[in-house]
Amino acid sequence: MIPDLQASFACEDVRVEASGAHTIVGIVNFIAAPQLPIQLFKLCIWTRWSSGVGHFEQVTRIIAPDEETVLAVATTKFQLGNEENHTTNVNFFAGLVFRDPGAHHIEILLDGELKLHFPMRVVIMSQPPSA
Repeated sequence: MIPDLQASFACEDVRVEASGAHTIVGIVNFIAAPQLPIQLFKLCIWTRWSSGVGHFEQVTRIIAPDEETVLAVATTKFQLGNEENHTTNVNFFAGLVFRDPGAHHIEILLDGELKLHFPMRVVIMSQPPSA
């Protein structure tokens, strides 16, 4: 039974507390840079699956604005034992370089099938003039 994708988003960090709960730091709506290219210390993609049974493979891709160039990819294998289980996958991308402004995309695939494709814009922010 194929699981449901409950949620996925980009963030600055994910901490796992002693209780097992996740603390999400800085949900990323866009990346602002004074100039390009820009290299990020860390970017995390948090994804939660539920209501499935079996062994699965999640592939997370970050795609450039040309919709062809893959900037980063991570593969996560997981299993769900019954329909009441869930799993949370966190992919950490370190040293990721963005060279172009525009809408980059995050893609989430399950066993090779695209399940989610959402934009993450990279914008050049000019410095305000000094007084």
